[in-house]
Amino acid sequence: MIGSGVSIVAASMVRFGERFESSYEDLMVDVWNALLADPEGDLTPDRVEAAWLSTALGGLIRREAVTGASLADPLNFYPRPVTRIENACAGGSDAIRNAAFAIAAGIYDVVLVLGVEKMRDLPTKASLIAQRGTMSHLWWHPRGATSPYLFGQHATVMMEQGRITREDMALVSVKNHDHGVLNPNAFMRKPVTVEQVLASPPICEPLTVLDCCPTTDGAAALILCRSELAHQFTSAPVELVATGLATDTMYSHTKPIFGEQAGPTRAALDAYKMAGIAPSDIDVAELHDCFTVAELLAYEDLGFCERGGASAWLRSGAPSLGGSLPCNPSGGLLSKGHPIGATGVAQLCEIFWQLRGEAGERQVEGARIGLTHNVGGNGQVTCVNIAQRM
Repeated sequence: MIGSGVSIVAASMVRFGERFESSYEDLMVDVWNALLADPEGDLTPDRVEAAWLSTALGGLIRREAVTGASLADPLNFYPRPVTRIENACAGGSDAIRNAAFAIAAGIYDVVLVLGVEKMRDLPTKASLIAQRGTMSHLWWHPRGATSPYLFGQHATVMMEQGRITREDMALVSVKNHDHGVLNPNAFMRKPVTVEQVLASPPICEPLTVLDCCPTTDGAAALILCRSELAHQFTSAPVELVATGLATDTMYSHTKPIFGEQAGPTRAALDAYKMAGIAPSDIDVAELHDCFTVAELLAYEDLGFCERGGASAWLRSGAPSLGGSLPCNPSGGLLSKGHPIGATGVAQLCEIFWQLRGEAGERQVEGARIGLTHNVGGNGQVTCVNIAQRM
């Protein structure tokens, strides 16, 4: 368990999508106000002692410095401390991890974690160019390397080994878009068919448009506190019981193997050990499905099925709503969207609502333990968080 007990007592997110009507600051203010509007408990702004801000591309896209003051200004949070976290796509989960450690260490009683990203203000091509600048600063690394290219290599190897088929990847997209239809905060709320996925425009062989998550605007927020105080804020707190963070090389030519990822596997093992549970104890999971093949990788990396068993596990219906371990009931990144700094926070928002029985049509019945899996780069950095209904 994490120290002396850390609980999640409130969660909020704004609708993900093309939020042209809202600025970066507007999204932060809206998600903060949504937290405070929760009628349950005694959550007022003055009770929050510190904050962690997760954002990845703000400085690149906005061409300005992004610091803790970027949150303190719009939220009138002065003079309280705000720490900005950037850890690639895993920044939101790592912000939660760092905030939880501060509570467990006895530094703070009540804190805010807020993730935000504004990616659609630039055309898609320009946004990708901005992101590519974050890939590497080493002279020998291929400057044209993009995320679809890196994950396409995993897909190619897994297909050549007979572990997955092109249709398996399409089925992941179908499943998550079906789930996303049920989520009013999701970006892409339309079902797709296997045929549509296969026929969508190619991005990087074998990945097509509908194998890839969309660039997205969005924000999500959580309130964490010492578990002894949790019932001051809610009658149904959720305890954050474990967190694991691991790193690995993201560069193709230094990876010892394709078709599995060492970083996510290690982060999951550390989190399971901290929580004192096994993969079979997980009831619901939010996975980092930046690409369809990434979710298939996650099934095996997290121990939900054996190595080489992702295809059979997917086709058994286990990761679908109504299955034994529903994955991405929110719609995942493929449907909900992927505003990088907000993604890990939004994943835990979904788990919070699932464990409290508040997920509406996408509710996983009897969910008691939930997991989030948040990957940056090609397995470069991964954070796995586990929460449990108290």
